Amino acid sequence: MGCFGFLKMMMFIFNGIIFMAGAGILAVGIWVKVDSGSILQLLQSLKGVDGLEQLLNVGYLLIAVGALLLLLGFLGCCGAVKESRCMLLLFFVIILILFIAEVAGAIVILVFRGVVDQLIAKLGTAAVKNIQKEYGKSADITGLWNATMDVLKCCGFYNFTDFTDSPFFENNNLYPSPCCTSGLCDYSNAHNSTVSGCFPKVVKLMDENSILIIGVAFGIAVLELAAMSVSMSMYCKIGSKLG
Repeated sequence: MGCFGFLKMMMFIFNGIIFMAGAGILAVGIWVKVDSGSILQLLQSLKGVDGLEQLLNVGYLLIAVGALLLLLGFLGCCGAVKESRCMLLLFFVIILILFIAEVAGAIVILVFRGVVDQLIAKLGTAAVKNIQKEYGKSADITGLWNATMDVLKCCGFYNFTDFTDSPFFENNNLYPSPCCTSGLCDYSNAHNSTVSGCFPKVVKLMDENSILIIGVAFGIAVLELAAMSVSMSMYCKIGSKLG
């Protein structure tokens, strides 16, 4: 296998991965928009949080990203098969834009960490208010919180006290069963329980898997750099052949 044949094979490998990733992300995005029981319904019930509107569009964002990755996979494969410099150059430019956007996003998160913390604090305040107003009153909100707590094995946004003064607590003088490890979930059992809040649980999971998250992000960056290198090498090789 010659050098050009090796470059073609590498393009197929890179773009096969990109195409499958795009198909997966697109499927998740469509599921998020179609699934009526999505956790996004819970977020949609939290009013008055600045910046939350962007989170509610995550389904559209996933669909857009998935479609873009599918387009990239198509451009890369077709560009390699047809030896089209135009397709390869377009592929390179799109990958470069994505890479720059990712680096810029990482810098923004690091530099404006305080803004992110403020948004999380506002989200927490809105979540607690939502629990105290709707939990035990709205079947949809109650079901979504119950499903979230069952899956994550957590209680409330911060802890069990989030449910104090909620319709559920006022009607039963009890806390939700996920807030207790055993027995009737009254104040004493909930207070002595080791069940943490859902937000601390998510933070803990992210901390425990931080190495994996960083590794995946680094792997994506390496894949993008490799894809740009291979596409540009093919672009130059095809140009030299034509010349």
